[in-house]
This record gives sequence, C-alpha cells and structure tokens, in this order.
Amino acid sequence: MAIKKYHIGLTQWGFKEWKGNFFTDDAKPDQFLKQYASVFNSVEGNTTFYRAPSPETVIKWGDQVSDDFKFCFKFPQSITHYKRLKDVEDEVNSFLDLFDPIRNKLGPFHIQLSSQFSYNEMEKLETMIENLPPHHHYALEVRHPDFYDKGRKEHHLEDLMKSYRIDRVVFDTRRLHSLKSDDPSIKTAQGKKPQMPVRFDTTGNKPFIRFVGANDVLNNESYLKEWAIITADWIREGKHPYIFIHAPDTLHAPKLARYFHNELMKLMELNPMPAWPIDKKDEQLGLFS
Repeated sequence: MAIKKYHIGLTQWGFKEWKGNFFTDDAKPDQFLKQYASVFNSVEGNTTFYRAPSPETVIKWGDQVSDDFKFCFKFPQSITHYKRLKDVEDEVNSFLDLFDPIRNKLGPFHIQLSSQFSYNEMEKLETMIENLPPHHHYALEVRHPDFYDKGRKEHHLEDLMKSYRIDRVVFDTRRLHSLKSDDPSIKTAQGKKPQMPVRFDTTGNKPFIRFVGANDVLNNESYLKEWAIITADWIREGKHPYIFIHAPDTLHAPKLARYFHNELMKLMELNPMPAWPIDKKDEQLGLFS
C-alpha cells in the first residue's frame, strides 16, 4: 500500500551506492527512479538548481512514477542566486512551463534564496511572488538572518507568504551541527550546511521540512520523534506535509526516513512504508527488469 496523508522523500533518487543496499543488486541507472518511487512518494529535485532538464527527460521522469508521486523541483540558481530575482518573470515562467506535461506529479517548487539575500531586497521577492502562476505550489527557503529576527522583517516575510499560500522551508540542521565526529561525511556536511533557526509554525497548507542530522538512527532519535509529533499534528489539522530526510552520507538516508515514518505510524493510522526493492521477493523484483 502506498503512503498517504503526507509526502516523504530524500534528496535524490539516483544514488548509485544504494545498489545492493536499497536498490536491487542488478539495478541499472535508468531503473533507479522507478525503484525509488516504489517506496517513497516524493523527492527533492535539486538537479534543476544547476541545469534545466530537456522536455524529453521531464516526460521520461513522469512516466516512471505514479500519480501519487510528487517531484519538488528547485528553482534554477540563475534565477535565485545570479539574477537575485531581478527581472526574472520570463525565466520563471519558462522554467515552470517545462513541467506542464507532468503537472499532476508536481509538489511545491522549492525556491531557495542565497544567504546573502537580505531584507534590503524584499521588493524583488515581493515582485516575483506576485507574478508566480497560482496553479502551482511553492515553498520558500530564506537563509539571511534578517528573516529570523522575530520582528518586523520576519513578520513582513510571513505575511507575504501567507497571502500567497507559500510555505516556508524549514531546514533543520540542529543535530548535524551539534555532532562531535571525525567522520568525513559529517565534517563535510557541517562545512556546507547552514545553521538556521528552526520555525515550527506554518505559512501554507504544505509544510516543507528538510532534516539533516547524523548517519545513524540512534543519534537522530529525539529530533525525528519531535518532527513526527509535529507532522502528526499538521495532518490532523488538514495540512499535507512534505518531509525530506538528509544524511551526511546519503547511503544512510533511506533507513532514517523509514525510522521517521515508523515513528509517525505510532501517532496516527498510516500505511507502512513499502518494502525496499532489495528486500522484495524475486518475482516482485521482476517488475523493475
């Protein structure tokens, strides 16, 4: 049975080191998405931050997943970081139009702003948001301290997002940055991932959470249990959360996501997470050949 009531996923679907661990031993790259989507019902589309896919690729992606699956593609860095939202309406529309063929398989588009994008540029953000096509959903990630002042600047941002039903992306790196470890993957992640304040309130009806902590379940337990409680409350309120689980070493992300889902199942009625491709019987694996 597929996961309902909320969407859960990882940072990518094409991690080759999952072969024999999450994917089947004989999985080919062109089978990765289908196998991934047999378990998870969403994914962060970070690849579009760097390069837009071809129309043919978009259609191919859509053909490999069910209608319940939702891609959450990230706005290109050319829009958010290079042009810094200045005069980007045409570029935004061209980007969004690219995904029209799979419109029913889209979750919120992820708009991640630069850590240098401050409240002084708020007018550009307002203009872009006002011009966003309303038939899509959006989630906004801000990283400048201005937007976490618990005062006028943050309230202005929240009022803007609420007006347009845009969700605020919460990037929870608290556990990651509290770790004392010589693990190269953890040290690398600590150097790359920002330390942002965590906000538990919502501005839209699709809360968008990105969590990154340790590589093992034990060292993430309290944080994942906390998010399970919050997620359950959101679902009871009629919201539809999107939860994305990161790990410093992506190899471990599936097991962390499974733990989170199991914790959420303790709080409300949910279908179990589907079996991983590697764990399915031989006849089931034939579906991916």
